[in-house]
Amino acid sequence: MLTRLLSGDTPRSGLLTALLLIVLISLAFAPFLFPGTKSLETAARICIFIVLVASYDLLLGYAGIVSFAHTMFFGIGAYGTALALSTTGPSYGALVWGTAAGAGVAALFALAIGLFSLRVKAIFFAMVTLAVASAFAVLVSQMSWLTGGEDGLNYKIPRELTPAFKLIKAKVFDVSINGKILAYYLVFFAAVILFLVMLRIVNSPFGRTLKAVRDNAFRAEAIGYRVVWYRTTATVLSAVMAALAGSLLAIWLRYTGPATTLSMEIMIDILLMVVIGGMGTLYGAVLGATLFILAQTYLHYLMGVAAEATSAVPVVSTLVAPERWLLWLGVLFILSVYFFPTGIVGRLRAGRA
Repeated sequence: MLTRLLSGDTPRSGLLTALLLIVLISLAFAPFLFPGTKSLETAARICIFIVLVASYDLLLGYAGIVSFAHTMFFGIGAYGTALALSTTGPSYGALVWGTAAGAGVAALFALAIGLFSLRVKAIFFAMVTLAVASAFAVLVSQMSWLTGGEDGLNYKIPRELTPAFKLIKAKVFDVSINGKILAYYLVFFAAVILFLVMLRIVNSPFGRTLKAVRDNAFRAEAIGYRVVWYRTTATVLSAVMAALAGSLLAIWLRYTGPATTLSMEIMIDILLMVVIGGMGTLYGAVLGATLFILAQTYLHYLMGVAAEATSAVPVVSTLVAPERWLLWLGVLFILSVYFFPTGIVGRLRAGRA
């Protein structure tokens, strides 16, 4: 049953299985295991970015396509939901049609980019996507009458998904079951479903053909596969999944702006998560997103503790000062690439083999 649920793509490593189970259990019971607003925010971001990073790995790791427009699709999904809620009010109908509209617009954009650009060489396609994404970000910032410009959009979501709503009066494990918990589980279960859908896609005949196109496009074309069609389809599927991740972020934050969805920093973070976890394996998105977001959130705090503990040692305390957390995050990334050139999942599976 579990093998069928995972589409036959099992972790194939005892340690990898243990790590994935730890992540799954921690996210599933995060409101009760790690009570507090910050930990719940972190868990929700991990769920959303697992979907976002997996959708990019579908493009980069399985199709071999380098794109810098992924945050554009992420932003389209977020703005679709945000505009629906801000124009028609906080209803579930607005959530549904806004999410569907965002995914549909992202699919159309991806189809246009794929049909017009995937016939060129990889580096030129990457530059085209970078130009399109930059132009879209500028357009969103300037259309303040619609998108709120640089300030973004604030809106209301259905009351059942807000902290003001109480599902039950009694606390469960000393945690109040309010709308914020319900919103978190909406994000969690949606992320699980989307991840399983992508796992099914990459392990289908389409996914296996996509890997053949990635490994040798000329040979795949020679034996009858329409390479441009497969690459365009992968681009569209990846864009739709990224847009749905953006919709989840819009529901969770109740705010959508260029800084939270369209910035180049997010694109770089996605690339780092894919490389850390391992390209060409969706399980890498789980570990890469989890480790990276935990480091982003808590490394600053841990370094503050380390600086206090080593305050008597001048050089060491200066090196581990909290304001240097980005430096150490970069060092951790370099070390992970050096010791895990195929990513964490690739290294664990190779060790198992």
